[in-house]
Order: sequence, then structure tokens, then C-alpha cells
Amino acid sequence: MTRIDIALFQPDIPQNTGTILRMATCLGLHVHIIEPCGFTLNDRTLRRAGMDYLERSSFTRHISWGHFKDWQGESGKRLLLATTKSDASFYDMTYHDGDIILFGRESAGVPQEVHDYVTERITIPMQEGERSLNLAISTAMITTEALRQVRSY
Repeated sequence: MTRIDIALFQPDIPQNTGTILRMATCLGLHVHIIEPCGFTLNDRTLRRAGMDYLERSSFTRHISWGHFKDWQGESGKRLLLATTKSDASFYDMTYHDGDIILFGRESAGVPQEVHDYVTERITIPMQEGERSLNLAISTAMITTEALRQVRSY
């Protein structure tokens, strides 16, 4: 089975996380949630956005960046960072079965420590002067391209 994982670094907005969990459930993907979050995972808004998909979703909660980083290092899976601080388009990346695509906080992205750790960085090309897209939309765009490539082999 083809596997692309999604990792969310300290997400702020429960509606986005719920939407991403719903998408991942529908596509058979696993989500890693790196805490602390800006909400509790049993938050009513998260449940509304994820609807009844949350009970069927596959996700792991990591208590910190350090915990996730240790797990990822032991897993041997390649980690890619979706960031506005890259010139490498997500369209030009070659994705591999087992990749984990990491997305930062809605309010602040990821700290420099995370940027320094992740060697593969990708971005969504946008019109000059625009800052960023919604997290759930960005996750859907990049994940879809990764799945398209990996499942086409």
C-alpha cells in the first residue's frame, strides 16, 4: 500500500486540523500531530470540522517536536517541509513512498530549529505579494501531487 504521511506542527486552528483529518481518512493516510496544539483534540470545533471521520481517522499524537524528531529518525522516513521560505516548487519535487510532509502552524509556520533539521523544503508558487494559503488547502494540494506521483509507478 502506498503511504504518504502528513505531519502538522503545533496546529492552531481546529477547523483546519479536522478538515485535514477528514481528507486523510478519505485517502487512507496517517497524520502526525505534533503538540502542543492551540486547542484540545476533543475540541467541539475540531469534531464539527472532522464530522464522523475523526473516529475512523488514523493519527498519532507526538508530545513535542523532540518526540516526533526521534520517532522520524528511527523510522528512516524522509521528511519534507512545506514552507513559504523555499524556492523549490512542490510540483518539481520527486516524492517517494513513505515520505512525511510536514506543515507548520497557521500563525507562525515552524521555528528555525525545524527549518535547520529538515533538508527537503518545498513551497506552493503564488502570486508576488501574497503570503500563504489556508493550511487545509495547502495540505490537500501538496498531498495530492505526492499521491499522484507515488501511485503512478
